[in-house]
Order: sequence, then structure tokens, then C-alpha cells
Amino acid sequence: MIEGPYFVLVVLGALGTGLVAGVFCGFSTFVMKGLASLPPAQGAAAMKAINVAAVRPAFMLLFVGSAVLCAVIAVVTFVRWPDEGAVELLLGSALYVFGSFGVTALANVPRNNALLAQASDTAEAIAYWPVYVSEWTAWNHVRTVASAAAALTYVLALT
Repeated sequence: MIEGPYFVLVVLGALGTGLVAGVFCGFSTFVMKGLASLPPAQGAAAMKAINVAAVRPAFMLLFVGSAVLCAVIAVVTFVRWPDEGAVELLLGSALYVFGSFGVTALANVPRNNALLAQASDTAEAIAYWPVYVSEWTAWNHVRTVASAAAALTYVLALT
């Protein structure tokens, strides 16, 4: 049974990964659809503003803090191996660290940087916008599922 400070870590891990899943789910289900419905120059400009606003302490603490917490949970789980829930905890940690944090770094951020590098009203940016929306959203679906699955596996480890 998971107890004491380890229990608190896992509860915080479930909460953090679940909150991040909710943010990503919002983008996948309605934010990107709303931005895509705007004229390309306006949609691109709005997304650029969102990307700048996202890199603020409140979200970054949640997003990066959850990744650090998941890594700590994985290390503690290895040290305590083969305690109850170890498989679920390692799976949850891997899902978030690789499927959410890693996908963000390798797929979503490079697309954000490419969008940011273009003036929103140029022909190049207008042509890139539908590609950006499609690719960014597809990778965001991956992040959403990975974050939600991480939260679920942490909860399952506690049961």
C-alpha cells in the first residue's frame, strides 16, 4: 500500500497530470477549432499570443512541475520496487514524461516556433496556418491522451 509522503507525491502526480490533460483537452476540443475558423492571419496571430501567454509561471509550474514530479515518482518507485502499484506508477510516469512533456518538446514547440517566426499576414504564414492547425492538433491529441492516461494510472496505483 502506498502511504505517507509517497502517497502525497502520487496524489499530486495524479492531480498535476489530470490538470494538464484538461488544458490540452480544451485545446483539442474547442480552442483549435475556434482559431481555425478565423481568417488565417487572425488565427495565426491569436495562436502566437496564446503561445506567448502560456510560457508564464502558472502554467509552466503545472506543466514542468508535473514532469519533475513524475520523474521523482519513477525514481522512488524503482527504489521501493516491487511495492504494490509499481507497474502503474512507472507507466504513469512514462506516459506523462514521454507522451506529454516529450511530445510537447519534440512536436508542438517546434511548430509554435515556426509559426512565431512568420509575420501572420504573409502568404507563407497564411499557407502554413492550416498545416500548423492540423499537425499541432494531432500531436495535442497525443499529449491529451498521454496526460489523462498518466493521471488514470496514478489513481489506479492508489486503489
